[in-house]
Amino acid sequence: MARRRLGFIVVVLAIAALLAWWAARNNYFRTLVAPSVRLTLVSFADLPRWRDSDPRPALAAFARSCAVLIKKAPNSAMGGIGYAGTVDDWLPACRALPHAEVSAARARRFFESWAEPVAVSIGDELDGTFTGYYEPEIHASRARHGAFQTPVYGTPDSLLTVDLGQFRDDLAGQHITGCAQGHKLLRCPSRGAIDAGGIRQAKILFYADDPISVFFLHIQGSGRVRFDDGSAERVAYDAQNGEPYTPIGRTLIAEGALPAEGMSMQVLRRWLSEHPNDARRVMETDKSFIFFREAPIGDDMLGSDGSEGVPLTPEASLAVDMRIHPLGAPVFVAATRPDAALGRTDHDFDQLLVAQDSGGAIKGAVRGDVFWGFGSEAEAIAGRMKSTGKLYVLLPKQLAMRLGTAKDFAAP
Repeated sequence: MARRRLGFIVVVLAIAALLAWWAARNNYFRTLVAPSVRLTLVSFADLPRWRDSDPRPALAAFARSCAVLIKKAPNSAMGGIGYAGTVDDWLPACRALPHAEVSAARARRFFESWAEPVAVSIGDELDGTFTGYYEPEIHASRARHGAFQTPVYGTPDSLLTVDLGQFRDDLAGQHITGCAQGHKLLRCPSRGAIDAGGIRQAKILFYADDPISVFFLHIQGSGRVRFDDGSAERVAYDAQNGEPYTPIGRTLIAEGALPAEGMSMQVLRRWLSEHPNDARRVMETDKSFIFFREAPIGDDMLGSDGSEGVPLTPEASLAVDMRIHPLGAPVFVAATRPDAALGRTDHDFDQLLVAQDSGGAIKGAVRGDVFWGFGSEAEAIAGRMKSTGKLYVLLPKQLAMRLGTAKDFAAP
């Protein structure tokens, strides 16, 4: 048994080393043509409506990130492409956190006291895309009966995630996920394969009453579940099958089933409900599949834990591309958001948030997904949010000064 286990580990490590070499080779060629990520030093006066903003929710979110940072080794890297230094660079700000409730003006002064904003761009292009996500609720039962037929799965015992950064420093933050079969690491089953035959070694947590709701739970990454006995809990992201995320809106546009203009989560949900014979096929064009874990509701005003391991704060937590940006950093977004009521004019969304999460669709330096929380209003806003906007990162002053006026970093 020990010999077989050792052989399995050797095979996995050999595969990981080969994947690391291949990824590094591809990264080398990509850097020849990919535009760089540029960080340009600006001032707080350059942040739209900074003086009128209320960063108190972001202050509370930053305090939660600090609780994670202070447990790390001071010399450990913050992550991303390396512009955010080490944990030690951020500890003075964490130690200076106010210990009592403060005004909006006091919260602004706190960030101004230790940070300088830098504008993020791809080359000279400052504009990027900002969307929203929320915490949905599904209805389920512990037992399979009646309408409760759609399984929600825990993580398979066979699933392995290889951190390529353990093999090459320039691949930090990049991972390969697969499912072990004997001494081989293979691709995990896709959504279609799991829908058709389940997945071995994965526990079924419970059965939901609507496959479309479960599909959107996968897209959001976490949510809440209301059981048929009246109890409730969170269902949190635990793992993913390693397949790339494919938006089904892209599928329906390509098939001519829906126009690109006016695309939203609400439009997609309505189309799937109105086309039951095609719904499963369309959903399965997204091969990505999420595995979950159960957790208590805890603080009802916060979301599930994000990628940083802290509860998400509505309108103050942002999902970013972890290959580029460090988790725990305050980020100012200048964009717009839809009104909760359909047909109302969009509102300016100029707000400080904290990078605390990631997502399969969140790729790029000027790309973010705003967490809106739980409930019908959060769903209405998140499902329709797609805004052009700008992104600024708040860095400790000493780090910002090292950048000079501007500095380019190789895009991952």
